[in-house]
Amino acid sequence: MKRAKFDDAARAALTDCVKKIESATDAELVLVVRARSGSYRHADYLFGALLAFAGLLFLLFSPFDFHQYWVAIDVALLFVIGALITSRSNSLRRLLTTKKFRNIAVRTGAAAMFYEAGIANTNAEMGVLIYLSILERRLELIADRGILKGVNALEWNQQMFELHEAGRKADAQALQEGLENLGALLSKHLPATGENLNELPDAPRFELK
Repeated sequence: MKRAKFDDAARAALTDCVKKIESATDAELVLVVRARSGSYRHADYLFGALLAFAGLLFLLFSPFDFHQYWVAIDVALLFVIGALITSRSNSLRRLLTTKKFRNIAVRTGAAAMFYEAGIANTNAEMGVLIYLSILERRLELIADRGILKGVNALEWNQQMFELHEAGRKADAQALQEGLENLGALLSKHLPATGENLNELPDAPRFELK
């Protein structure tokens, strides 16, 4: 099944989704979608080195004759080509990094965003960050104390599981469906009272480059 892209149409649909949710609950949602949560240069260089090593072996053991000065040039060129290919491939970067590294990168990025976006500073402590990192195919949700106090723990954990599953798809439609289910849970336990001002932007923050 083709994934729904995070384009202008998705941004508009997700903005409307957040507005609808916040009209029914005192919670304030901030949605962030990032292309990746860390530097994957080490994966690029690793693939470049592997490709360069394979090229070196070919040059050394090939039945064809090569001038010696071509060896260094070809090996360097293969390294650059390999690193360039990997820098444009999420699949290769995932393949060449550990799950632990990717998970830590997403958790660190989400924690930093929680404070950078001002979610930790809302007056009623009702902020919720939904942070999706596409390369890692991982979603992190961080909620302020007011949310965690007001929502049933069992239902909250179930919703967290569903959102994490949506994050693995890295799909705009799946994310919207997960948000709608989260909104239903928040409106159930933390219905709108009209006393909580909208302190945070409704439009999702896309960082896809």
